[in-house]
Amino acid sequence: MENILTIIFRTLFFYVLILVIFRLMGKREIGELSILDLVVFIMIGEMAIVSIDNPKRPLFETIIPMVLLMFIQIFLATISLKSKRFRDLVDGKPTIIINRGKIDEGAMRKQRYNFDDLLTQLREKDIRSIADVEFAILESSGSLSVIEKLSNSDGQPKEGDITIPLIIDGSIEEENLKRINKTNLWLRQELKKMGYRDVRKISFCSYENGKFFVDIIDED
Repeated sequence: MENILTIIFRTLFFYVLILVIFRLMGKREIGELSILDLVVFIMIGEMAIVSIDNPKRPLFETIIPMVLLMFIQIFLATISLKSKRFRDLVDGKPTIIINRGKIDEGAMRKQRYNFDDLLTQLREKDIRSIADVEFAILESSGSLSVIEKLSNSDGQPKEGDITIPLIIDGSIEEENLKRINKTNLWLRQELKKMGYRDVRKISFCSYENGKFFVDIIDED
C-alpha cells in the first residue's frame, strides 16, 4: 500500500514539475518544436518515468538533472535568439520545394522528402494539384508553407508574391539574393539609398514586390 501511495505521489509531483519546467522554457506549438526542444522533452519525460517506476530512488536524483536540462535549454534558446548560425546548425534552414511553379527534386532529395509527403501536405491545405502552387517551402519544423498561383484579368496564372528575407540578425542571406538574381553589392547600394549604411545594425530586411522592409536591431 505504501508503495502504491508513493507512486501516486511521484506521478502527481512530476506532472506538476514537468508543467512548470515546460512553462519556464517558453511557449512553443507542438509543430514548431526544434530538435533541441524535442530531445529535452523526451529526456525529461524518461527521467520522470524511471523515477516513478523506482519508488526507492531519491527524488533529488531525478529533480537535479531535470532542472539542469531546463537551464541548458534556456541557455541554448538564448544563444539561438542571438545567433542565426546557431539556429541554422540546430534547427536547419527552410527549403524551397516548389520555386515559381517548378519542383526542385534536388532540394527534396537533400531533405529526404518524397512526392507522397508533398502531396499529403498539399491535401492537408486543400490544394488538389501541384500545378496550383507557385511556392512551397518546407519549414525547419517540418510544416509546409504554400503560396498558390494567382490569376490575372485574362484568367491566366501569374507569378505569386513571396517575402524574401535578405538580412537576418545582421547577416546577408546570399542564397536568397541569388534566388531573386541580385548581388550583395546591389543590396548594400539599395540600403544606402534608404539611409542604412551598416548591415550589422539591421535585424531583418525583406524584399517583396520591389519594396523593402527594414527593421533595425533594438539598442539597449
